[in-house]
Amino acid sequence: MNAAAIQPSLTAGRAAFRDAFIPDDEVLGDLLLERELITLAQLDEVRDLARRWRVRILDVLLARDWVPTESLYRTLASYFDLPFVNLLEEWPDAGLLREDDADEDLRNLTIPWRRRSDGRLVVATADPSPATLMYIRSRFGGDVELVVTSKFDIIWTVQRLHDERHSHEAVHALAERDPRMSAKTVLTVPQAVFGYLCVSALLLGLVLAPIGTLFVVNVIAIIFYSGNFAFRAILAWKGSAAEEENARSLAFKARRLREDDLPVFTILVPMFREPDVLPILAHALRSLDYPLAKLDVKIVLEDGDHDTINAARALGLEGMFEIIRVPYSQPQSKPKACNYALRYARGEFLVIYDAEDKPEPDQLRKVIAAFAQAPANTACIQCRLNYYNADENWLTRLFTLDYSLWFDLMLPGLERLGMPIPLGGTSNHFRIDVLRELHGWDPFNVTEDADLGIRLTQKGYRTGVIDSTTYEEANVAIGNWIRQRSRWIKGYMQTLLVHTRRPLDFARTVGPAGVIGFVFFIGAPVISSLLNPIYWAMFVAWLFFHLTGLHPLFPPVIAWLALFNLLAGNGAFVLLSMVAPLRRGWVHLSPWALTVSGYWALMSIAAYKALWQLINNPFYWEKTQHGLSKHTAVELARVQAEKHSAVPSEALG
Repeated sequence: MNAAAIQPSLTAGRAAFRDAFIPDDEVLGDLLLERELITLAQLDEVRDLARRWRVRILDVLLARDWVPTESLYRTLASYFDLPFVNLLEEWPDAGLLREDDADEDLRNLTIPWRRRSDGRLVVATADPSPATLMYIRSRFGGDVELVVTSKFDIIWTVQRLHDERHSHEAVHALAERDPRMSAKTVLTVPQAVFGYLCVSALLLGLVLAPIGTLFVVNVIAIIFYSGNFAFRAILAWKGSAAEEENARSLAFKARRLREDDLPVFTILVPMFREPDVLPILAHALRSLDYPLAKLDVKIVLEDGDHDTINAARALGLEGMFEIIRVPYSQPQSKPKACNYALRYARGEFLVIYDAEDKPEPDQLRKVIAAFAQAPANTACIQCRLNYYNADENWLTRLFTLDYSLWFDLMLPGLERLGMPIPLGGTSNHFRIDVLRELHGWDPFNVTEDADLGIRLTQKGYRTGVIDSTTYEEANVAIGNWIRQRSRWIKGYMQTLLVHTRRPLDFARTVGPAGVIGFVFFIGAPVISSLLNPIYWAMFVAWLFFHLTGLHPLFPPVIAWLALFNLLAGNGAFVLLSMVAPLRRGWVHLSPWALTVSGYWALMSIAAYKALWQLINNPFYWEKTQHGLSKHTAVELARVQAEKHSAVPSEALG
């Protein structure tokens, strides 16, 4: 076939396009074999996978990395008797590439390249399929010439030409298009006035009637504690309801899904200064029970993070992996990086994994099955999170108890009660069209996942929770843990401020149950962490120093309620922490719940640090350092050993 055949075909119908231009997989495979780019055994395996997954040989080979990318696309160009161009060496005419067309260019892997001296436009494409040729005809007309390039060249070209605008959109899209949902404004004028009036009333009360004022504040706090204990107990009860049958049903449906019916799934992996864990990440994603040719993996790296960029290049990752380099801008945060990468996502669904994550292999299949049986307004499926290094030290054990309670009991309880679900930082799977409709994540909120979960509910969408776990690395160092937890609590403070700007509108959109869930699930951890040291100090002063000055604040009824909170309420939390790991068979962790008071003390330290940062530096993203666990070194050694010993076909399943 030669280039002259292109022109008449651009005016033909869809059937003619299919007959003339889709490379016959048998012929293309034979051409690759003839050029000694693949072996006969590899060709047989690739053809089998292409049939099973209902994709082209080209897609399978990109996912396997048996053929260098440029050689693969040169062979494709040769099949069509078309020129091949390397866009990084033969730069397109920037005047032909319009910013408004960037999204279409990326979706169709097609860009206008140059204009000949006779005025004819030359279009570069990485996908000369019928749909692409129809797109070329509708956009550019019939009188064009074609050249072939690689999909990576097109992605990098669009990114380099439009990075300023895309970077601006990643930072400001939500703040400009839906400003009341953005944390860019820390405190609105009405909120500031309300806060000023409350503080003024408190100070005036302390001057005119100090004992009475402190008594009222104390009563409100104790009632709040009681409500929080009761709410958590109800959530745990609802979340612990037997779901084994539903879990088995979902697992069965996931196994029954046909590989050729599975959609393209985008995986975002934002990383910053984490070159050491890249091999572990790549191994975990290759191990997913999902057609590799239908994975669209974006390794999202900051443009100045040369160590991680160089490490990613040195790994020689397969074609399903793409490196997205995020231009420098403030705030330098994970949500901004994800927003930037969202523009380049090609999947129907999207999930975020952190660099050290190890999702269960069937997780993506379970998510597809869950979306298929969920209500139509389901926009997100949250999977459970836990830790693979739970037994490393006291902190990792308590962190594991915390996550077991949170993800195995509390979030399922919220789902059963129809309340807003603050998402975890990873393993939340989105319908990508809804994510784009909501302008992605808020770059100014340092707990962007929790905020997005609340925002989804306000916009009329729901989040489901399923029994599939992603295992992470628990913090092994207290200082690192406090940095991470203070960021989370600061983000919860931001989320509280954002979604209470219009309280009546918020109540209307989420309903009474949603308001209760928001107050006690988002507000209570923040407020209780700030109040706990005050009440601990009062209790110690009363117990050891017998201060009579506290008696007016605790008349008999209030004293008994406070004592109930101290013993029964905290005892219930300890009990729940003991019960939570039993669902996973981690009986040995339960006794460590008796030391949870030390963990709560660390949370209070983190809360006061978060409050100071909210006032002093609200958008600062405090980086959590990963790879500190001794398990990381062991895992890296294991992955490297498997890489050297594995049979090539094993990675394809």
